[in-house]
Amino acid sequence: MTDAADSSDPDADSATDVDAAVDADSVTDADLAADGDPAADPAPPDDLPDLDYEAVRAALIDWYEADHRSFPWRETTDPYAILVSEVMSQQTQLSRVVDAWRAFTEEWPTVEALADADRADVVAFWTDHSLGYNNRAKYLHEAARQVVEEHDGSFPDDPEGLQELMGVGPYTANAVASFAFDNGDAVVDTNVKRVCYRAFGVPDDDAAFERAAAFLMPEGESRVWNNAIMELGGVACGQTPRCDEAGCPWRRWCRAYETGDFTAPDVPEQPTFEGSRRQFRGRIVRTLGEYGSLPLDELGPRIRVDYTTGGEGEGTRAWLRGLVEDLSDDGLVDVTVHEGDEAVDRDEAADPGPDDLDDGRDEPDVVVSLRR
Repeated sequence: MTDAADSSDPDADSATDVDAAVDADSVTDADLAADGDPAADPAPPDDLPDLDYEAVRAALIDWYEADHRSFPWRETTDPYAILVSEVMSQQTQLSRVVDAWRAFTEEWPTVEALADADRADVVAFWTDHSLGYNNRAKYLHEAARQVVEEHDGSFPDDPEGLQELMGVGPYTANAVASFAFDNGDAVVDTNVKRVCYRAFGVPDDDAAFERAAAFLMPEGESRVWNNAIMELGGVACGQTPRCDEAGCPWRRWCRAYETGDFTAPDVPEQPTFEGSRRQFRGRIVRTLGEYGSLPLDELGPRIRVDYTTGGEGEGTRAWLRGLVEDLSDDGLVDVTVHEGDEAVDRDEAADPGPDDLDDGRDEPDVVVSLRR
């Protein structure tokens, strides 16, 4: 669960477990009114805006499952292998952890093998691979002995039981419960706080982040969800955001993408990036969220006061059309070109020539709609 962007010691992590399950007895009449189904999505906590959260969740999971960074511990549900990866990742870049993890699990492939190992050998391995505090190697070795001697070689399958193992704090316990047993709570760490703060305006408050994270996670899907939201924070929504480059699936709902303000609890000052184009893309999404669809030349003045139909460069029709076509390629908007009485998809329409764009004449009517 750890990521290169978050190298804090999970044993010092103060995040508490949050029960995301909804007690059927607590379902209100308003909840029952949602299609008459008591299992319908409850109202979000006050810290979250009113959105279609089924769509929000589906978008993130689809994005993650379509393409994500490949790490060997993501290809297994073995709690031992996952625990080793989590402990190694606490203060080490993930790219460096891969080789060390492979070497460690080749040397001691099972929890029984590690429990039988000489502790001095385990510590020497840790030192040789520059994996941080040697105490972590000692704790990992002792945890393996506990699993073998106290649990007959079977790991506890929930965060509470896993925290009884030596050196396993709340964060690591939740990671192993999530990724090995699909039985964890919503992760709340630096990455998740940054994502929730930027995307949904969750206030910088631990309790608010815990409520938001618990609500966002689909019940019973901690493995894929925690992987996905960590991937989002590590790949698309790092301290310097890569919204468009990484194809962030939450751009259409994201407050930061709309406003251009990408500060966060761990990013007190606006990060440096290609701000202008990104901010105008966000303004387009926000404006279409309000109006649904607009002709290109009505959209232009709403996102830039100096918009002009002629010429080249920023603020012109050609510039705006390039922005909306990029958004169309990213699946965020639909662009329809009206040629006479016929409406055609923009891919089927003939591109205007340079002279048409320069003088603003003969440009087909272009309508831009937010894709739902």
